[in-house]
Amino acid sequence: MTGAKRKKKSMLRSKMHTPRGEDIKQWCRRRLPILEWAPHYNLKENLLPDTVSGIMLAVQQVTQGLAFAVLSSVHPVFGLYGSLFPAIIYAIFGRGRHVATGTFALTSLISANAVERLVPQSTQNLSTQGNTSVLGLSDFEMQRIGVAAAVSFLGGVIQVAMFVLQLGSVTFLLTEPVISAMTTGAATHVVTSQVKYLLGMKMPYISGPLGFFYIYAYVFENIKSVRLEALLLSLLSIVVLVLVKELNEQFKRKIKIVLPVDLVLIIAASFACYCTNMENTYGLEVVGHIPRGIPPPRAPQMNILSAVITEAFGVALVGYAASLALAQGSAKKFKYSVDDNQEFLAHGLSNVIPSFFFCIPSAAAMGRTAGLYSTGAKTQVACLISCLFVLIVIYALGPLLYWLPMCVLASIIVVGLKGMLIQFRDLKKYWNVDKIDWGIWVSTYIFTICFAANVGLLFGVVCTIAIVIGRFPRAKTLYIKNMKEMEFKVKTETDSETLQQVKIISVNNPLVFLNAKKFHMDLMNIIQKENASNQLLDDISKCEQNTLLNSLSNGNCNEEASQSCPNEKSSLILDCSGLTFFDYSGVSMLVEVYMDCKDRSVDVLLAHCTASLIKAMQYYGNLDSDKPIFFESISAAISNIHSNKNLSKLSDHSEV
Repeated sequence: MTGAKRKKKSMLRSKMHTPRGEDIKQWCRRRLPILEWAPHYNLKENLLPDTVSGIMLAVQQVTQGLAFAVLSSVHPVFGLYGSLFPAIIYAIFGRGRHVATGTFALTSLISANAVERLVPQSTQNLSTQGNTSVLGLSDFEMQRIGVAAAVSFLGGVIQVAMFVLQLGSVTFLLTEPVISAMTTGAATHVVTSQVKYLLGMKMPYISGPLGFFYIYAYVFENIKSVRLEALLLSLLSIVVLVLVKELNEQFKRKIKIVLPVDLVLIIAASFACYCTNMENTYGLEVVGHIPRGIPPPRAPQMNILSAVITEAFGVALVGYAASLALAQGSAKKFKYSVDDNQEFLAHGLSNVIPSFFFCIPSAAAMGRTAGLYSTGAKTQVACLISCLFVLIVIYALGPLLYWLPMCVLASIIVVGLKGMLIQFRDLKKYWNVDKIDWGIWVSTYIFTICFAANVGLLFGVVCTIAIVIGRFPRAKTLYIKNMKEMEFKVKTETDSETLQQVKIISVNNPLVFLNAKKFHMDLMNIIQKENASNQLLDDISKCEQNTLLNSLSNGNCNEEASQSCPNEKSSLILDCSGLTFFDYSGVSMLVEVYMDCKDRSVDVLLAHCTASLIKAMQYYGNLDSDKPIFFESISAAISNIHSNKNLSKLSDHSEV
C-alpha cells in the first residue's frame, strides 16, 4: 500500500511540476499580448488608419521628446531615444491599444530633481572641455543622462517588483478624482517650467516645496529681462496651434486627414529662424545640435541607485497611475479589457530596458493618447509605425532641428497639455455628484502644486481612505446583511406565452471606490449567466455584499442566477434602500451598469433612491430620458414593467 501511495504521489508531483505545452502557450499569450493580436491583424481594414495615426503620433513623439528631455535637464537628443524604445517595448508587453508610451512631463519633472541635485549646472565648467566618444557629447551631458537613466532603471525595477507581488489588485485606491487632480497639478507644474522659454528669460533651476511660487516670484522680480521677440513668437505659436487644432476637431468627420499643425509650425519656425538668424540677431534660444544615430547600449550607473530611490519611487507610482488611467479609459471607450498587473510589467520593462539606451523615464501621455483617438488608430501598430518615423528623425533629420526656437517648442508643449488643464471643468461635476470628492480633488491639486506630483498622489490616496473609514461607522450597514435576490414572472394580458423575468437585487452597502468595481463585475456575471442558459430555474439566490468587513474582496455576489427561456425578456431592479452613501466612483459605476445592461437589452430600474443619488446620476450620465428609471418602491417599478409590456403589445396589435 505504501508503495502504491508513493507512486501516486510521484505521479501527482510530476503532473504539478511538469508544465504542459498548452500551458506555456497560454502563459506566453498572457504575458506577451503581441502574440495574441498580431496574428489576427487585419491589414485591409487597419493598416491605413494605423499608418496615418502613426505619422501624426511621430510628430508628437519628436516634439515632446525634445521638450521633455530639456525638462528632465538632459540633452534633447536623449528625448528622441525616449520616444523610440519605450514605445516598442510597450507594444510587445502592453494591452492598451491606444496607449502611446514615451517621454512624459510628470516623470521628466521628477527625474530632473535627481539630475540637478547630483550633477548641478555649476559643475559644467569643470567637465565641458572633455568630450566622450558617445555622439561627441560632453562629459557633463553624459553624467546627467547617467543619472536620468538610473532613475528610469530603478523606477522600472520597482514597477516589475509590483507586478511580481501582484499589486495591481490595489489600484482601486487610485480613484478618478485623485488621478484627475494629480495630473492637473502636474500639468500646471509643466506649464510653469516652460515659462522661462515662453518669455525668453534666463532662470536658475528652482525646485522643492513651494518651488512653483518661487518661480513666478522670480519672473516678476526680473520682468524687465523678458525678451519681447520670444514672447510675441510664443503668443503667435499658441494662437495658431489652438485655432488649427480646434478647426481639426470641428471638421474631423468631414476630412479624412487632419492638418499636422505641430509639424508645419516646427518647419516654418525653424526655417524663419535660420533665414533671419534669430539666435544671434535677437538672442533667441534654439534647440541646438542634435547628433545623428543611436549609441551602443550601456548599463546605468548602479553606484548611484541609492541616491535616486526617492525619485525612482515617484516615477514608478506617478507614471503607472497616469498610464493606467489612460489604458482603462481607452479600454472602456473601445470595449476591450486591460490587466492592471500586466500594465505594471509592461511599463516596468518600458523603463528598465530603455535605460540601457540612454533613455529618460517614460509613461503614457494624455495628449498622445487623445491624438490616437482623433486620428482613428485601431491597434498598437500605430505606435510601431511612429517608431519608424522617429528612427528617420534620429538618423537623418535630427540636425535640421538645430534652428527650432525653444519658445516655439515650449508653446507646443503647453498647448499639448490642454487635455490635462481642462480637467478643471470636472470640479463642477464633482460638486454636483459628491462634494467630498470635490474637496479631495481641490486638496490633492493644492498638495501637488505646493510639493510634487508623487506627494499629491499619496496625499489623495490617504485622504480618500481616511474619509471612507470616517464615513463607514455612520452607516447602518456595519452589520452583515444579506443582499437578497428575488425573481418574478410577469405574464401579460395580451400574450400569455411570453414571459418577462424581473430580477430584484437589494444593495445593502455603501457604494464607494472600494467596492464599485466588484459590484459591476458581479452584476455583469449575473446577466451573462441569464443570457447563457436556456433552462428555467426557480431558485431564490442569495448575494452577500459587505466591503467594510472584506475590503480586498470588495463585496462578493455569490448567486445562483435564474435562467431565462429563449423568448424571455429580462429586467433588473436595484433596491437602493440600503445604499446609505456613495462617492463619485460609485455613481459612475451605477451609470456604467445602466449603460452596459442597456447594450445587453436588459432594462434597469432603481427603487428607493435618495434625492441626492437621483440628482448625482442624472447629472453624471446620459440616462434614457424617455423611460422612467427611478421609482419610489419595488412594486411601482414592477407595475411600470407590467404596464409597458401591455402597452407595447397593444401598439403591435394596432399596427397590424
